[in-house]
Amino acid sequence: MTSKHNLLPVIVIIAFNRPDSLSRILNSISEAKYPNENVDLIISIDKSHNNQNVLDVANNFNWKNGCKKVEYQSQNLGLRKHILKSMLFAREYGSMIMLEDDLFVSPDYYNYSKQSLEFSENNENIAGISLYNHQYNVHKQENFTAIEDGYDNYYFQFASSWGQAWTAKQIDCFLEWYNQKIDINNLKGIPAYVTNWSEKSWLKHFIAYTVNQNKFFIYPKISLTTNFGDEGANMDVSNTYYQVPILLSSGKKYNFSTLIETRSIYDVYFENLSISNELNLDKKDITIDLYGIKPLVSDKQYLLTSLKYDYKIIKSFGRNFKPHDLNIIKNIQGLDFFLYDTNVKSINKHKVKPFEIIDYNKKTISLTESFIIFKHKFIQRLLIFFGK
Repeated sequence: MTSKHNLLPVIVIIAFNRPDSLSRILNSISEAKYPNENVDLIISIDKSHNNQNVLDVANNFNWKNGCKKVEYQSQNLGLRKHILKSMLFAREYGSMIMLEDDLFVSPDYYNYSKQSLEFSENNENIAGISLYNHQYNVHKQENFTAIEDGYDNYYFQFASSWGQAWTAKQIDCFLEWYNQKIDINNLKGIPAYVTNWSEKSWLKHFIAYTVNQNKFFIYPKISLTTNFGDEGANMDVSNTYYQVPILLSSGKKYNFSTLIETRSIYDVYFENLSISNELNLDKKDITIDLYGIKPLVSDKQYLLTSLKYDYKIIKSFGRNFKPHDLNIIKNIQGLDFFLYDTNVKSINKHKVKPFEIIDYNKKTISLTESFIIFKHKFIQRLLIFFGK
């Protein structure tokens, strides 16, 4: 195994047919800070009949921090195969940072990646490192914020694709699992939102791996990348949905929690697994579903959810604190989240309040702004539908 003192991850940029995006991410990494050692850069471009301009951007880019290699695929691989092939650079270099071309990095992204890899190198529960910090639950289209527990990281079973780092061993473990050709549709605990992604997606297999093997990604509390959402393989139209604030300083010494220390640990549905400890319940006995999107699990006695069910209510909580899991941790009284005993049937007469939920999750939007948004989105979708 690579000594932690020698972890110097290679940077791998994934590109296809977006020359402006590639130019932006390359300029971004050129402005970041690096150790006083050579850091190698690989720009991997998938083959296309009309992406000579992308190849020109890569070839003309001046990398001053180490060796630069431009790898142009001999045939079109598609996104999933391209990513899987590029993962193998971790074996050659011992560790790697992978960045797709629609990202932008913090000046401190390399420092964070190096420290995170060194921290997690010998931990078999860690599947990889995320450079991105999610602030949006993609399953529910609602806000998400990890609990602040005094550390610079949190743990998440939702594998990262918007800036990630791996050791060779982390990649080997994933590929060993992936090469078993497991049908992820038959695995328990994988959200339908994920399994329904197209066959182009490599991420849905990595997410299935983390859930199936009970592993986690280390995520930063302050993001080291942000996503421009450029139109491409996974985006019908460009958008700013996944833009997040990034760290502008450099040279930070990161304070990482262990899986035992953390109170900020999330499953694939963006639910805080530490809540079971706050309720003095064994995590094997409770389903945590504050977002109200999980399927009911018949083998668990307790259910904590925002949904209305006809089970015995053991306790209820309000929806005041943000993030919403803090309402459970701080025992805020109210009738917005219910802890049920699913072994006991009982009529639940409480009403769900849709407006209050929307008001909690959204900032104020005027009627005029609402109409403009609706009109724009409607026309946008019509253009996509008719292929214009």
